[in-house]
Amino acid sequence: MSLNLITLLKEGARRHPERPALVIGDKSLSYGLVFDHAQRFSGGLSRLGVHAGQAIALLLPNVPHFSIAYFGAHNTGCSVVPLNVLLTAEEIAYYLQDSEAVAVVAWEALLPQTIEAAKRVPTCKHVIVAKADATDASSPEGTISLSALIAASPAREEADTMPDDTAVILYTSGTTGKAKGAELTHFNMFFNAVNSGSMLFPAIPGVPTVSLATLPLFHSFGQTVVHNMTLFHGGTVVLLARFDPNAVFELVQKHKVTFFAGVPTMYFALLNYTEAANYNLSSLHYCVSGGAPMPAEVMKAFDAKFKVNVLEGYGLSETSPVASFNTIDRPKKIGSIGRPIWGVDFKLVDERDEEIAESGKPGEICIRGQNVMKGYFKRPEATAAAVKGGWFRTGDIATRDDEGYYFIVDRKKDMILRGGFNVYPREIEEVLYGHPAVAEAAVIGVPHASHGEEVKAIVALKPGQHATADEIKAYCKERLASFKYPRTIEFRDKLPKGPTGKILKRELRGSSG
Repeated sequence: MSLNLITLLKEGARRHPERPALVIGDKSLSYGLVFDHAQRFSGGLSRLGVHAGQAIALLLPNVPHFSIAYFGAHNTGCSVVPLNVLLTAEEIAYYLQDSEAVAVVAWEALLPQTIEAAKRVPTCKHVIVAKADATDASSPEGTISLSALIAASPAREEADTMPDDTAVILYTSGTTGKAKGAELTHFNMFFNAVNSGSMLFPAIPGVPTVSLATLPLFHSFGQTVVHNMTLFHGGTVVLLARFDPNAVFELVQKHKVTFFAGVPTMYFALLNYTEAANYNLSSLHYCVSGGAPMPAEVMKAFDAKFKVNVLEGYGLSETSPVASFNTIDRPKKIGSIGRPIWGVDFKLVDERDEEIAESGKPGEICIRGQNVMKGYFKRPEATAAAVKGGWFRTGDIATRDDEGYYFIVDRKKDMILRGGFNVYPREIEEVLYGHPAVAEAAVIGVPHASHGEEVKAIVALKPGQHATADEIKAYCKERLASFKYPRTIEFRDKLPKGPTGKILKRELRGSSG
């Protein structure tokens, strides 16, 4: 049996070719056009010598080019490696090399860091430039214009991929070591989009599904829950490259958006937007939140103010990502991540890996089902440690009530959730230790009103050395994506340590404001 993720787009083009699939600004792209461009991009990849089984990296914001390259790569039988548009050249180079990407499609504004990164990775042979002006076929030396490649290439039939072939490699860091690529199959991604859609928003007779994509499509949440799920339903994805409350309200009103997905920081900003009353949001039927815990008071206030019902869920890159959700057919429980979605099992285990049967007792969430990755790319030992007996170990601690709803009570040790993005302290600490004045460093998360958590670094300087907080922040900012560098620097003479010399972060958390 074959299965290719491009079926999400192909079926829409077959059934309603003239219906708008993507909208950005004043431009609307039909299903037929997007599918044709995806097939032509696939043909272009073949002309470049790219073949099934290879990887294509995407460094694109929320623009139509993402969908075209995403499905075009799948059409060729290639896996897609979506990358955060905030990454530095050094970070991009790591992902290109680790994923063995043979080509990268980059937005024109991101070309300097992309070209620099590609030069460091000889196996990445092609830099393909995506531009806002589709009529501009020019490209810098050593790069290829996406529009020119599409225009010059014949449409290619889809590759005969298998359900277990890798469709997407999503990079996710642990609390230790380098980022790992979670291999998600065509079946993982297809079924998660289809399953999530049937649970989250049943079709409304006579009302087309219109989703606002302000969550980044390179992130698993936006990619599956907004992009893929909407296209499966034959709906329209309204693209917003950067979240802005005013733009969100304008687009919801203009395009009669029916579905909005966001992280809690977005809901916080929308709730507190002073001009919200000037807009008509009556078309909005479904709202979902994920990526970080939704504060109860924010959810209650948002529901009341905008007459909607925000549903909260849970998932990870390794689970495609949706694993559980509050759903429209059941009363939601504020503070809960809901119940496992169809085809997915949860269990809680204690420190001895024994299953916890009773309600209310905390344990680590383990997940089994159609959504669990096939493994970490080129990391069999990490895969074996994460997936045991078919169960994925999340590292997240939760309780379960008598009705099967789960409540997160703790998270992976040390990881910081800043505005819906995972920030991993060790990566930042390694940068801090590279500063010539820093002797010791520890990074922790501290509470923040709108971002959930903010990044704080606690450092001890070497004897005789001097550095200001602004200097250290600037040093980190040059070497890390903008959502990662510490916003607060605290200086101490020395950091607390245990008997083995390990820095005791629990003491730092307890003493930090």
